[in-house]
Amino acid sequence: MLPACMALTFLAFASCSGNESNAPKAGDKKKTVKTESSAGLPNYRYVDLDTVLSRYNLAKDYNEEMLRMQNNMESALKRHESNIQGFANSMQKKMQNNGYLSEASYKQDQDKIASMQNSAQRDAANLQNNFQNAAMKAQQTVNDSIEAFIKEYNAKRGYDAILFKAATLYINPELDITDEVVEGLNARYNKVKK
Repeated sequence: MLPACMALTFLAFASCSGNESNAPKAGDKKKTVKTESSAGLPNYRYVDLDTVLSRYNLAKDYNEEMLRMQNNMESALKRHESNIQGFANSMQKKMQNNGYLSEASYKQDQDKIASMQNSAQRDAANLQNNFQNAAMKAQQTVNDSIEAFIKEYNAKRGYDAILFKAATLYINPELDITDEVVEGLNARYNKVKK
């Protein structure tokens, strides 16, 4: 699953079927035309976005990359923390053993530990910024990929709308095209990846 900062939000993708015969003509009285597929179902479908994101190989690859980045960031921060703590401990021992021969040498070590802390804070901010930028780029790439596929997919099918399941209170399960969409996304992604 994506970290909370990576939660992907999408808008519903809608596409007209291109059936001009249902369009009202100038001078015609207003007509209500209900378009249904040959199976008697409305001419719209839906996908379960959570399922798409959990099964789409591109999204899974980005999830793994984000987890690696997060682990690397945590390791780097722990190294900084360990170095600072180690230096602070050595300062404490040095002070207990009267190892500071002058106030200037003590001040020098204080300045060094302050510098180490500032460096750790800068590195943490840079790592967090890099992580957020990578997460936004990954999110945009996945969004764009799904949107492009849905447009391509619908060009062949001619649905009036393809909705996200989460945007509905109830929708007929027979209208679910999630498996087809995941299969198509992965087929396209795996072909490009090779």
